[in-house]
Amino acid sequence: MADYVLIRKSRNVISSVLHVILNILLGVGSIAITVVTGSWIIGLVLVVLSKWRVFAVRSRYLYTNILSNLVDFIVGASFVIIAYCSGTTFLPIHAVLAAGYTLWLVVIKPMSSSFAAEAQSLIAVFLGSTAATMLYASSNSVFLVIACHIIGFSASRHILVQSDSDDNFGLTVITCGLLSAEIAWICSNWLIVYTFGSTGILVPQLAIILTITSFVSNRVFKNSIEHKGKIRFSEIAAPVIFSVLIVAIIVIWFSNPIFDV
Repeated sequence: MADYVLIRKSRNVISSVLHVILNILLGVGSIAITVVTGSWIIGLVLVVLSKWRVFAVRSRYLYTNILSNLVDFIVGASFVIIAYCSGTTFLPIHAVLAAGYTLWLVVIKPMSSSFAAEAQSLIAVFLGSTAATMLYASSNSVFLVIACHIIGFSASRHILVQSDSDDNFGLTVITCGLLSAEIAWICSNWLIVYTFGSTGILVPQLAIILTITSFVSNRVFKNSIEHKGKIRFSEIAAPVIFSVLIVAIIVIWFSNPIFDV
C-alpha cells in the first residue's frame, strides 16, 4: 500500500512538472512562431489546440464550456494578436508578451479565489481591448464594438458566476457587454495609443478606460448581490470616485497622443 501511495505521488509530481513545461512551451512558442511567420494563424491555432478539453464534451455541454473558458481564450488570443501587430522583428515587447503569457498559464490562470477571478477578468479586458484596438484600428468601427462587447460580457460573467448567489446574471453580463461596446463606439472616433520609446509597447487609451470601467461596474454589481439588490454607496464610494477621477485625468490631460490611430 505504501509503495502504491509513493507511485501515485511520483506520478502526480511528474504530471505537474510536464504540465508546467508544456505551458511554458505554449507561452513562448505561440509568440515566437507568430513573429517568425508573420502570421497570427499558427499562434492562434496553438491557443485553440491547448483548449482541446473544452470541446471534448457532449454537445449539450459545449456552449457552457465555451462560455466558461472565454476569458482564457481572450487572453491567449490577445497575446498572439498583439505579437502579430507588433511586427516581425523581435522587440522587447515580444519578450514581455512571451513572459506574460507564460505567467498567465502557469500562475494566474489556475488561481480560483474571488480576488483571482477579478484579476483574471481585468487582465482579459485590458489585453483583449488592446488587441482589438491594434487589429481593427483601420477597419470599420463595428468590428471593434463587437469585440469589446464580447470582452465585456465574458469578463463580467467570469466574476459573477463565481458568487454564492443563485441569481440569474444573464441581464447583468449583457449590460456590461453593452456598456463596453458603447465606450468602444465613443472612443472609436479618435483611437489614442500611447507608445514607450523603441520597446514596441503600445497601450491604447480605450484599454485603460475599459479596464477601469469594468473594475467599477464589477464592484457595483457584486455589492448589489451581497445586499439583495440594494447598492450601499458608502462601501463602493472610494473605488468609484477614484476611478472617475483617473478616467477624467486621462481624457482631459492625456488625450494629446504620442500616436493617434
